[in-house]
Amino acid sequence: MRSTERQGLLIAACGFSTFSFGDAVIKTMSGQWSALAAGSLRFAIATAVLGVLLVMKEGAGALRMPRPGVQLLRGSGIALGTGAFFSALFLLPMAEATAILFASPMLTSLLAAVVLREPVRKATWIAICIAFCGVLLVVRPNFALYGWAIVLPLLAAMGVSMLIIGNRIGANLASGLAMQFYSSAVGASLLILATMVCASLGVGGVELSWPPVSVVIRCAIVAFTATTGHWLVYTATTRAGAALIAPMTYIQFLISLMLGLILFGDWPDALSLVGAALIVSAGLILWREGRATDLAQTDAA
Repeated sequence: MRSTERQGLLIAACGFSTFSFGDAVIKTMSGQWSALAAGSLRFAIATAVLGVLLVMKEGAGALRMPRPGVQLLRGSGIALGTGAFFSALFLLPMAEATAILFASPMLTSLLAAVVLREPVRKATWIAICIAFCGVLLVVRPNFALYGWAIVLPLLAAMGVSMLIIGNRIGANLASGLAMQFYSSAVGASLLILATMVCASLGVGGVELSWPPVSVVIRCAIVAFTATTGHWLVYTATTRAGAALIAPMTYIQFLISLMLGLILFGDWPDALSLVGAALIVSAGLILWREGRATDLAQTDAA
């Protein structure tokens, strides 16, 4: 392994760890403001910052969205993923919520087969079945404790999959910065709309009120950690390649497990740990299958 690849792996580990620290900050806001409102503020801050950076770098013309339907799909994925995962972190232990979220690669494979008509290989079906069993193991012992809240991370995983499918459909429509701004702007708008609707209907305890200053600061911290994490992961791919750093994603689960224990006293039971291991194994099967396919295509070329 070359030194640049080792550097890439280390940078990727830092990037994925940053996401876990942001999740821990989100969890500290539980009971102080609603999850939807916190998600709205987090993406409103990100949209404002990204918009300024985009105009400075590419001019005001870059604010115009190409293919609004694709951007709506991407933004809807962000809104669903953020609203569901913030709610999950408010209600569930970090490790369980993060473990179920990692089912998103398998859901993405299913969506790609339906939406993009991509063929699903045998190894992919095996990974999907293993991940499904893992999710059941995580959900089953926790359903009695948390009720339907345990399904929230699965909805978040669906949101992540929608974003990824939208990214693939809209590849090369604009620069990376512009695409990040578009999805953030649409996601923030949908989250704000959902917050207003839920508040008017009295659903989920959502109220339209000014948050404490500490909550605003923490939302800004989450926006910063998420942006930093994405930048670190992108930097890692330029040094080691996406296929090589993909397994480093699961460091996020280990960090979440550690932070959940240290900060909140949460420790998953044996069945949840076995289920998490199955979900991770399924993701590694997908990674291995994808890398083998890339190598075969390279050899054929």
